[in-house]
Amino acid sequence: MPYADSRPLRSFSIAARFDPFLVLLPLVSFALHLATARGYGIFRDELYYLACADHLGWGYVDHPPLSIWVLDLWTSVFGRSLLSLRFVPAVLGALTVLITGLLARRFDQEGGDGESALPAARIAMLAATFAPIQLGLGGYYSMNAFDLLFWAAAAYVFAGILLDERPSTSRWLGLGVLLGLGLLNKISVLWLGGGIALGLLLTARRRLLATRGPWLTAFVALVLFAPYLLWNLRLDFPTLEFMRHATTEKMQPVSALEFAAGQVSAMNWGAVPLWLAGALWLLISWRARALRPLGVAFVAVWLFLAFSGTARDSYAAPAYAIALAAGGVAFASLTPTWRRAALVSLTLGIVAFGALSAPFVLPILPVDSFIRYQAALGEKPSTSEKKEVGELPQHWADRHGWLEIVAPFEEAWKTLTPREREHAAIFASNYGVAGAIDHYGPARGLPNAVSGHNSYWLWGPPSSSTEVVLVHSRDEGRLRQLFGSVTLHGRIACGRCMPYENGMGVWICKKPRQPLAAIWNSVKHFD
Repeated sequence: MPYADSRPLRSFSIAARFDPFLVLLPLVSFALHLATARGYGIFRDELYYLACADHLGWGYVDHPPLSIWVLDLWTSVFGRSLLSLRFVPAVLGALTVLITGLLARRFDQEGGDGESALPAARIAMLAATFAPIQLGLGGYYSMNAFDLLFWAAAAYVFAGILLDERPSTSRWLGLGVLLGLGLLNKISVLWLGGGIALGLLLTARRRLLATRGPWLTAFVALVLFAPYLLWNLRLDFPTLEFMRHATTEKMQPVSALEFAAGQVSAMNWGAVPLWLAGALWLLISWRARALRPLGVAFVAVWLFLAFSGTARDSYAAPAYAIALAAGGVAFASLTPTWRRAALVSLTLGIVAFGALSAPFVLPILPVDSFIRYQAALGEKPSTSEKKEVGELPQHWADRHGWLEIVAPFEEAWKTLTPREREHAAIFASNYGVAGAIDHYGPARGLPNAVSGHNSYWLWGPPSSSTEVVLVHSRDEGRLRQLFGSVTLHGRIACGRCMPYENGMGVWICKKPRQPLAAIWNSVKHFD
């Protein structure tokens, strides 16, 4: 066969040569996440995801529905504790590590049981286990943990297609299902699909485009993604509006150099030679010529994000399974002496830098200790958004202060008469506060919140009979335009939460000057 050196390609089989590291390293990833699952408290986006699970549908302003369906099913059985919430992403992170190793074995031209297959898989899995961005994304419930797995699994199936002289229909169907479900989870899978298409077009494997396989894949993916597209069409494409506002108003601009520097730290300084070597191996190695489309896909996605102007470090994270697996094969293919030295150096670097960065992505230190550790390394709190930060980076600050945020709403609610409560609502300025009220409020006698932020706006205004609104706002002037009676009940004091939450007023607003439904469009806030 022309794409496996001079030897026929052997069918891939894990059982051909079982490696205990295929179990050990995924378990390490799972254990790290499970051991830190309760650290620092619930995350802002988790509160929002739980609210979305209470409003099941075919879509949400800022993401497709798959991860929400899974969340609703999981929490209906296992509850909404922190451990329950973080168990799912911990499993997904472990599976991503496993598939990265399997991908390295598939990349190895010996079909997975050659001399270089075991060390290739081990170093690739080690890098995936200790990549800071992957550790962080596996530490809380979101669509991102699913995204890592879908990209890795799709790359694994596509590699099998490329290494098969006549790929079967079932493999193309499998790729279509993975891409379709991936899109139903997060639309950034479009980047992977575009990279795969470009990889086929620009390499000798373009002849596959003359077969029905790629088109079958695209059709299946589109069918699975169609419910979200139709949902957007019915509502005049709120997701596009969200994306436009997020990129122009919310996210900080990022130059290509800043993006590249972020990738180095996000994927572990010690792993840089590994994924760079992997990308080069896929692009120029004669041995990897059948896999060239995957190399083109990785580089195309990476460059697209680098020059997009607003890409977060996490956006490219799912693509690295490809480069890490290929890098493992590249280094494991060296002569025994060089291979041993290179793999030992990589292992030491990956573990050392992984340990050094772990407190920034896993809540393993008490907060005060983390702040001192951060200062000792010369790091400053950061955010990828146009927001002020305090002592903590945004992803840690967003796990603090939620009970303190809910407390003044509870106190204000208690000042209302029983009749006022029957006709009262709570308005939050963002989905984090609204989600916190929905999560913690019922046990404190509070109704669910309403908000104009993202999907909360779609869920509608309060009842037309509403006469009293507890409002979370800094804009007293605007409130006085809308209500005949406006009283400041108190201000939020949430400690190490995001600074824009600290000091926010909780107002008791009565005598609305017009029905709240009439002003609902003016409170819409998609970003």
